[in-house]
Amino acid sequence: MKVIQELAAYFDRRGRLGPQQLERLLEQGLLAHEPPRTMVEHCGQIGQTYYFRVTGDPDGPVWGTDVYTGDSSVASAAVHAGLVKPGDTVVLRVVVVEPPERFDGSLRHGITSHEFERYGTAFRFERVGFDAASGRT
Repeated sequence: MKVIQELAAYFDRRGRLGPQQLERLLEQGLLAHEPPRTMVEHCGQIGQTYYFRVTGDPDGPVWGTDVYTGDSSVASAAVHAGLVKPGDTVVLRVVVVEPPERFDGSLRHGITSHEFERYGTAFRFERVGFDAASGRT
């Protein structure tokens, strides 16, 4: 699955993978899988992109706003970002990014994220062009 994710990310970044093609890959179970608890072990390369089926969880630790530390809970950070409600499942694109000098904390969507100084790894979310759970754009 890693090779398929890398190819999909390559074509997606270049605008060569349309929503319908992405949807077909997801429907076939070839692209998205369950996320890790955190992204620490997946943040080896800036720009690396993953597609995960994320079920929102309001109870995990989160540091940052919009860009999250690699040790933040993926499921809780997704709720904080407003991309999934607790208990719901959506497909999200997760991108490894250069860590900022400081991660700002905030209260969003019932989740309090904490501030933190420089941390070695970071990620952000992007919406997939459609709602994979419902098939709607």
